Amino acid sequence: MAEVDAGDWVARVADDVVAEWERRPGTPVLVCASGISPSGPIHLGNLREIMVQHFVADEVSRRGLPSRHLLSWDDYDRLRKVPAGVDPSFAEYVGRPLTGVPDPCGEHENWAEHFKAPFRAALRQLGVVVDEISQTAMYTGGRYREQVVTAMRARELIGSVLGRYRTKVDQGESEEGLTAQDTYYPYKVYCAVCRRDDTTIVSFDDETTEIRYTCVCGHSDRAWLDRQDPGKLVWKVDWPMRWAYEQVLFEAAGVDHSSPGSSYTVGGEVVDRVYGGKAPVYRGYSFVGTKGAAKLSGSAGAAPTPDDALRILEPALVRWLYVRRRPNQSITVAFDQEVSRLYDEWDALVGRVRAGSASEVDAVVLDRSSRTAEVELPQTARPMSFRTLASVYDITAGTEEQTLRILRDMTPQDPVGSLDEVRPRLDRAADWVATHVSPAERTQVRSEPDRELLASLDPVQREGLRLLVDGLVENWTLDGLTALVYGVPKQQLGLPLDTAPSPELRAAQRAFFGLVYRLLVHRDTGPRLPTLLLALGADQVRALLTPQEADATAGRA
Repeated sequence: MAEVDAGDWVARVADDVVAEWERRPGTPVLVCASGISPSGPIHLGNLREIMVQHFVADEVSRRGLPSRHLLSWDDYDRLRKVPAGVDPSFAEYVGRPLTGVPDPCGEHENWAEHFKAPFRAALRQLGVVVDEISQTAMYTGGRYREQVVTAMRARELIGSVLGRYRTKVDQGESEEGLTAQDTYYPYKVYCAVCRRDDTTIVSFDDETTEIRYTCVCGHSDRAWLDRQDPGKLVWKVDWPMRWAYEQVLFEAAGVDHSSPGSSYTVGGEVVDRVYGGKAPVYRGYSFVGTKGAAKLSGSAGAAPTPDDALRILEPALVRWLYVRRRPNQSITVAFDQEVSRLYDEWDALVGRVRAGSASEVDAVVLDRSSRTAEVELPQTARPMSFRTLASVYDITAGTEEQTLRILRDMTPQDPVGSLDEVRPRLDRAADWVATHVSPAERTQVRSEPDRELLASLDPVQREGLRLLVDGLVENWTLDGLTALVYGVPKQQLGLPLDTAPSPELRAAQRAFFGLVYRLLVHRDTGPRLPTLLLALGADQVRALLTPQEADATAGRA
């Protein structure tokens, strides 16, 4: 396994986590922790917060060691702003905890649950199992009271730690709770009246734990933190507090949390000096970008979500995108024409592994993508080219009977017996065509011949079409039609069929293909020509490409 580990980032991180576990006697389980704020649609960048920890926790489980993957829902965070696509009237709830904001669609218990639901469904498809923790339940249920009081009594120490790394303080209060005044409190109160966190702590009594606060709504109040739960710790204290509370051994976070003076740096000091704990093994992960995702939502600025990706990518491919790159490398998820290339790369990887020609690292990556320690992910039994399936769906407009006929014609040696054999990939291709190919780009097959164009053809063009039509029956397979359409211009130039491409030959082929496309689908380009011919059937192709007898007779006269 030494060779595999040298290029397998998951195994290397798991080694570090296991070593840290062994240095912490009495820690029963290797805890990997993720945290997500359900303040809006949970996008593909957020998914990396889950997948890095998932792969490490899964590797630990594969080694027969006890592991636990925590997902802390930061649903007690304040609503900062109303995301794109949501009724702007929800701005009245800005400042309230996410679980204290109504569901924008009226179907879930609250705002947070509205955005959790589709993410949970995506995780199930991806084979990711997590133990969910609601921070609302933890705080309001009094689970952190001791930790909150500890932080409040250590406020001067925490303030000095934060102050050393602080680069600037805005007017009033910063995100960490630091103020321009001398008094610092690592805690934010939600007002008992308006339920917003537009509050200022006036005082805290170390002995009685009484806290007094005022709110911009005009309300003033007090509470006792050893028996009441009016708010939550600020982020840079809350995070390390949870490391100690949950005995976290591994966590990854975005690169913005990884720089000097960042949340992780500060958290390392806070967990040690305030809670007597240790920072977990840590990895910073880079950003996740997308290509061609603009059509995903009518809401301007909405980032694509895991559900969006899973509509066009099989679950194993999504896992593969996240495991094949080291955490510090960026990821790009394609939603445009590049999605076909992703499927081609995946199919090539599967082929190499099955043939025994893949590297050990590639074999491990495929294994991590395709299964977990507990489950095997469903995959397409007969994975035909995504590009081909998309073209067939485009041409047939999803007619199942016609789709099956075409796929059978494409596989004469071992005909496809049922569309279930090519699912779920066929369904992913159909969704991609329906949502990412504009109506102007869809294939519109002519219902009748373009007689004007056919009548205007010169002898060379007519001869090319005759050679194509005459060869249809004899070459009625995908490979046969491919050889035929590329071979017609070679014959017309007097070249052997095995002639290598040249500038002259390529130009002749482009001109011939463009003519055939115009006669079949109104445009100079379209789906791969052999696929299009199979889809239309020999009779329809012959009818659209053959000049009418009257026109031909007139031409001879």
